[in-house]
Amino acid sequence: MALFRLVLMLGVLTGLFLLIGFVFAGTAGMTLGLLLALATNFFAYWYSDKFVLHMYRAKPYENKKINSMLERIAAKASIPKPPLYFVDMDVPNAFATGRNAKHAAVAVTKGLLEKLSDREVEAVLAHEIGHVKNKDTLIATMAATIAGAISWIAYAFYFGDERNRNALSFAVLFFLAPIAATLIRLAISRSRELSADRTGAMLSNPLDLASALRKISGHAAAHPLRGNSATSHLFIVNPFAGEAMIKLFSTHPPIDERIATLKAMK
Repeated sequence: MALFRLVLMLGVLTGLFLLIGFVFAGTAGMTLGLLLALATNFFAYWYSDKFVLHMYRAKPYENKKINSMLERIAAKASIPKPPLYFVDMDVPNAFATGRNAKHAAVAVTKGLLEKLSDREVEAVLAHEIGHVKNKDTLIATMAATIAGAISWIAYAFYFGDERNRNALSFAVLFFLAPIAATLIRLAISRSRELSADRTGAMLSNPLDLASALRKISGHAAAHPLRGNSATSHLFIVNPFAGEAMIKLFSTHPPIDERIATLKAMK
C-alpha cells in the first residue's frame, strides 16, 4: 500500500509537470516539464528530509534531557536513535522526517519544550518515533517536498511567460496545481496518525500523549501559523488548523477521535 501511494504521488507530479509545460510551451514545454519532474522525484527521495529541516530553520539540538528521552524511546522501538533538531517556533509541535529509520530526524519546537511537561514531551517524541518505526516518514516527507514543488513550478511557468498567458494557464495555476498538491497530501492516509498515536502510546503512556495532543491542538487553534501549508501533514497536530480550506482537506483525524482512542487504550 505504501508503495502504491508513493507511485501515485510521483505519477501525479510527473503528469502535472507535463500538463503545465504543454499549456505554456507546447512540446518543448512538455520536455522541460518531464526533466523537471525527474529532477524533483530524485531530489524528493534523497534530500527531502534536509529540505524540510532547512525550511523550518531546524538546528541540531544537544539538550541532554530531551536526547535521553529520545534515545530511551528509540531503544524501546528497536530502531537507531534519530538526530534531534530544534525549531525556534513558539507554537508547540513536533515532526519526524527522513527516508528510513537509518536516515531519520525528529524536530521539536521551542513552544513544545516550554508549554508541555516532561512526560508530555516524551509522549510526543514517542509518537514521532512511531512514524519512523511505521515507515511513514518517506512518503510524508516526499509529499511535503513535491506539494511545494508543484506550487513553485506553476508560478514559475505562469509569471515567466506573459505572452502565452490565457484563461487556461490561469486555471492551471490557480485551480489544478493546488488541487494536485492536495491530492498528493491526501495520498497519505489519515490512519497513519492514529497508528503513530498507538505506537507512541505503547512506547510511553497513552494519557500523557492524549494530554499533549489536547494542549498542542489548543495552541494551534488559538495561534495558527500562516503561509504555505505543504508540510502541515508532517506535524503531530496541524499548526495551520485555523484556516477553513485546510480543515476541509485535513490530513489529520479529528483531535477528539485521537484522544478518545488513546484513553480507551489506557
